[in-house]
Amino acid sequence: MKLVSTLIVRDEADIVGAQIAYHLNAGVDFVIAVDHESQDGTTDILEGFARDGYLLRLPESGPVLEDAWRTRMARLAATEYGADWVIPADADEFWLPRHCGLRETLAAVPERYGVLGGLICHFVPRPDDGRMFAERMTTRLAQSAPVNDPTSPMRSSLKALFRADPDVTVLHASFWIKSEWLRPLPGWNLFDVLHFPCRSVAQWGRKTSRRGHADADKPLGQYVKGLEAVTGGWIDDLYQSLVVDGDALARGLADGVLVQDVRIRGALRALAFPGSESSAEEEPATAARKSSAGPASAAAAAAIRAAAEDTALYDANLVRFLRNVDSAAARADALERRSSGPVRLLKGLRRTLSSQLEADSGSTGPWRSRSAAAVGGPGSSATS
Repeated sequence: MKLVSTLIVRDEADIVGAQIAYHLNAGVDFVIAVDHESQDGTTDILEGFARDGYLLRLPESGPVLEDAWRTRMARLAATEYGADWVIPADADEFWLPRHCGLRETLAAVPERYGVLGGLICHFVPRPDDGRMFAERMTTRLAQSAPVNDPTSPMRSSLKALFRADPDVTVLHASFWIKSEWLRPLPGWNLFDVLHFPCRSVAQWGRKTSRRGHADADKPLGQYVKGLEAVTGGWIDDLYQSLVVDGDALARGLADGVLVQDVRIRGALRALAFPGSESSAEEEPATAARKSSAGPASAAAAAAIRAAAEDTALYDANLVRFLRNVDSAAARADALERRSSGPVRLLKGLRRTLSSQLEADSGSTGPWRSRSAAAVGGPGSSATS
C-alpha cells in the first residue's frame, strides 16, 4: 500500500516541517506540495524533504487556483507515484486515525468504499509565549453543538481522504470529491483532522489578507472579517478576541466546551522534532489511561465525545443548507410578480427541513445516521 499526501502551502514555515514529518512518521510514503509564492523559509523546508526523496515541490505564482492545484496533485499521485490512497491536507492539518494506525485503518476499509471522512477538530489559539505551536496549543473546541457563525474559524466540517483515481476532481479544499467510481463510506468517520488555524497574530493577519478579498478563491467569512480587521487596523484586537487565556481555559475545560488533546504534541516530542520539549514528563493522556477510571472507561469517553462531535457536524451541515435555502428564497422573492411557484417551493422545502430537524433533535434516527455520507457532496462544504 502506498500513501501520498498532498499540500498547498504559502508562508507556513512555523508549522509545515512538523506537518510533513508527522505524516511521514505516521505512514505516508510521499508528499506532493504546491508552494505558492512562499517567502518566509517555507520553500527551504520543502526543498529539504525533496532532497531526501520524500517530496515533490510544485512552485506556483499568480492567482490561487486551489481546486485545479489539488486535482492536479491527486491525479499525479495516482498516475505518476503509484498511490493507493491520497491524503489531502493543508499545512496546519494533521490526520489522526481514531482507532489504530494509519495503514492499519486504511487496510481494513472494504474495497467497495473509496472516500473516507475526517472530522476537523479546531485547536484554539493560546497566548504566544515563544514556544512552537504544538507546545502551546493543546486544547481544542469540543464540538458538541454547531457553531452557527459564518465568520468563525471554528465551524464544524468534514474533510475527505480517498483512494487514488486518475480522473478524480478535488473541490473546496477536499470537502468535496468528484469521481465516477469512488463511493463514500457512510455514517462513520474514521479520522480526526487536528487543525491549528490561528497560531499568531502575524500569521492570522497574513492568511486573512490574501484569502478575504471578494475575488479570492475561497473568501470565507472568517477571512473577510480578518481582511477588514487588517485594513481597519484592528487585527490585534480581533486576534486577541480569539485567544483563550488561563481563566477562559479553566472555565472551558470545566464546562466541557474545551477538551485537552495532546496527541500532536506527543507525536512531535516522540520524534524529537525541533522546538518540542522533553517528553520525559508523562503526557496527560498517558496519565489518564493509568488512572482509576481504567482504559475501558477512557476509551468509552473518547468514543462518546467523537459521536457527539459527529452529530454536531450533521447539525452544522443542516444549518448551512437551510441558510442556503433562505438565501435562494430571498432571491426568488424578486421573481414573485412573475410566478409565485419558486417561492412557494423553496419556503415549503425549508419548513419541511426545519420540522425534520426539530423532530430529529436528540435522536439517533435515519437523518443523523447519514452524518458522514455527505463526504463528497454539498452537505460537507465549509464554504457557506
